[in-house]
Amino acid sequence: MKIKVESKGKYPMYFAIFCLIVIGYFNSVPQAIAQDADGKNYIEIRGLVLRGDTKQPLEYASVAVNETNISTITNIEGTFLLKVPKQERDKSVTVNYLGYINKVIPISEFKKKVYTIRLYESVEKLDEINILSGNPNEIIKKVMSNRKANSFDDHTILKAFYRESIKKRKSYASLSEAVILVYNKPIKGGGDDYVKLNKVRKSTNYNKLDTLVIKLQGGPYNNLNMDMIKNQDLFFNEDIFRHYEFNFDKAIKLNDRVTYVINFKPKGYVSIPLFYGQLFVDANTYALSKAFFNLNLDDQKSASKYFVKRKPSKADVIPTTASYRIDYIISNGKWYHGYSRIELGFKIDWKKRIFNSNYYITIEMAVTDWKTNSDKTNLKNKEKLSANIILHDEASGFSNPEFWGEHNVIEPDKSIENAIKKINRQYQSNG
Repeated sequence: MKIKVESKGKYPMYFAIFCLIVIGYFNSVPQAIAQDADGKNYIEIRGLVLRGDTKQPLEYASVAVNETNISTITNIEGTFLLKVPKQERDKSVTVNYLGYINKVIPISEFKKKVYTIRLYESVEKLDEINILSGNPNEIIKKVMSNRKANSFDDHTILKAFYRESIKKRKSYASLSEAVILVYNKPIKGGGDDYVKLNKVRKSTNYNKLDTLVIKLQGGPYNNLNMDMIKNQDLFFNEDIFRHYEFNFDKAIKLNDRVTYVINFKPKGYVSIPLFYGQLFVDANTYALSKAFFNLNLDDQKSASKYFVKRKPSKADVIPTTASYRIDYIISNGKWYHGYSRIELGFKIDWKKRIFNSNYYITIEMAVTDWKTNSDKTNLKNKEKLSANIILHDEASGFSNPEFWGEHNVIEPDKSIENAIKKINRQYQSNG
């Protein structure tokens, strides 16, 4: 699935990020508030993950309940909330972070309100002689040739939590999150993945924040489309070596597996907006296990065409940040899309105005469970989430708050409840 971008440029469409914003003026947006209901079939465990030496928070550390598909990640403050079914209370939780030694903690130890976990850097030295003498291009070729062998052979149904937030400066203008089911088709045989919206909730009120409304189009499809393995057109395509150059960075242990770290950037003569960043390749399977990358925004005018679908005529939209992260999880020898995050920053430059407006969009999706779709059940057309969805418009306030009680949710910079309270206080103070 590809979203068409309205652009008069001559750039190849596969370089687009498939993440569109729609900018306009509000009519009326209702305010909605609700609290999670207490569940009865799960226990909550809360933790704070810190660097062992500096005691600084570790953001985006992976937290998983062993022998289950239950997992989450820490937020930018290093905290996490995990809701575990009571029948799993005898299991342990594994916390891991890139370049750090894993830590395994029995769930029974999470007795404090917030359990502090310290991770220490791995000091194990790896033999890099063969790695550094090799050709990184050959590693990338093996990633491409092994992509089918390293991916699920079966049709699967992934359960995921999706969150998108829009901030004006440091204040939340919009918060939405959803439980979704992704009907995932194997790379072998092809076909598009589809999303079913299970539950959704939001908190939005622009009336006191600004007269401008920024909406995100595509919802969870933005995350699915940034899957570099499934969506070959995004990066691992036939033109990759013509547009990019690669070099080895180092070899590390990632989840006790030797991993190649490869830097990449556009070649000097490439003028169109492309990516630069790091790829983490499993040395045993040549599977992509993780990637951090950014879009080159030197040519802001060209880059803007990839993001903005509609805007007021008296405003220019200038992208200031476009960063991406994707993590893959291995299960039974196969790798699947486990977590992804997109961070976008935009400056709205108003003509004949002294001050500009700065907005920040964060989109993240974490797969917390999956099962084999053995009978290849497909979604009916009316069940499929539209690829052009604006989740803000689809959500009807905090619908079914009792539903959210037993489900794990990715926490934003602060808890969603605190963010909502902050917005409400601003509404009241602006009266």
